[in-house]
Amino acid sequence: MASTEAEDPIDDQPMPLLDHLLELRRRLLWSAVAFLLCFFFCYYFSQQIFSFLAKPLADVLEAQGGARHLIYTHLTEAFFTYLKVAFFGAASMAFPVIAAQIWMFVAPGLYRSEKKAFAPFLIATPVLFILGAALAYYFIFPVAWKFFASFQSANGAGGLPIELDAKVGEYLDLVMKLIFAFGVAFQLPVALSLMAKVGIVSSVGLKKYRRYAYVGMFIIAAILAPPDVITQTGLALPLILLYELSIIAAKMVEPKPAED
Repeated sequence: MASTEAEDPIDDQPMPLLDHLLELRRRLLWSAVAFLLCFFFCYYFSQQIFSFLAKPLADVLEAQGGARHLIYTHLTEAFFTYLKVAFFGAASMAFPVIAAQIWMFVAPGLYRSEKKAFAPFLIATPVLFILGAALAYYFIFPVAWKFFASFQSANGAGGLPIELDAKVGEYLDLVMKLIFAFGVAFQLPVALSLMAKVGIVSSVGLKKYRRYAYVGMFIIAAILAPPDVITQTGLALPLILLYELSIIAAKMVEPKPAED
């Protein structure tokens, strides 16, 4: 045991419980300060951020010759929409700082080998989240918004025109839900690789239950995505691809069987 600790040391020093609580409070304080600074920054640019999020819909409406505008029907709806934009942006911007504070609190209690093992997953998590959000924004939004806007008609039922007047609050809720859903869904390789590393799952088992996993991907997409075929399929297909990549990653990190 002593030789193992010498080869794979822990950098943590013995500390009383009160000192651990003080350290935790310090990390939480830095995280809160980072979030508040990002919140005020994002609120100052909330209109520009919302315009960026609304651009896919604006481009679709312009291509179809419709009016490029969003409405709000409650007096405070636009104000709270910008608050949501600022909160969403602050959470995204402050996540690296918050994650770093969590890591600095936990890392001293880990062995050096454990730190090396977790480092790739810590790097992959935000990268995969950004990839999922980018897929939703650049590929899913244009297709989905074009499909939904196609139900507009100059001569609707009874000769009355059917026009889209999207509300700012409802549009932002839908956009944030999709970005969050795609970002979280893209964490599948990280989750399966971690479980493979600790021996909960194996690459052989993932291959064996592949067909059931494919069905599960469509169920997950049906839960996370809005109730339309386009967005659900757009989420399920990348999940299937990520599952296949997870099998390769699990094979690379899973414990090797002991030799006789």
